[in-house]
Amino acid sequence: MKKDKKGFFGEFKEFMMRGNVMDMAIGVVIATAFGAITKALVDKIIMPLVGLLVGGIDLAKWDIVLKPEVLDETGAVVKEAVILGIGSFLVTIIDFLIIAFVIFLVVKAMNKATEIAEARKKKEEEPKEEEPAKPTTEELLTEILEEIKKK
Repeated sequence: MKKDKKGFFGEFKEFMMRGNVMDMAIGVVIATAFGAITKALVDKIIMPLVGLLVGGIDLAKWDIVLKPEVLDETGAVVKEAVILGIGSFLVTIIDFLIIAFVIFLVVKAMNKATEIAEARKKKEEEPKEEEPAKPTTEELLTEILEEIKKK
């Protein structure tokens, strides 16, 4: 059996330089940036509006305390409180719905652009109707000469 001379790092470099791996890496970077944008949109624009609509409640801080924390005589926490973070869960759901909707719009726009590009390409590939061949100067002169001879 012949040993590969590339070695581990050579194989890794070859793997990393494949087109689909690079495309995936670029997609992850763009998705991360897109996630930050949508998080800012949800946290800084949409949630304050939702909070205003529901009476000034900061939805992200809306929690249900199942069991309050236990303190000792000095005020130190002996047992942590048991809390359901309903608000942060709802914010996460809203964030997901916004991201899903924006991705839907982007995919829809890309599909439409692809459809338009394919239609243009198909139209360019269709054979154009050729105009009937126009008579040459010699043919026109011959016709004129024949007409003159007839008269």
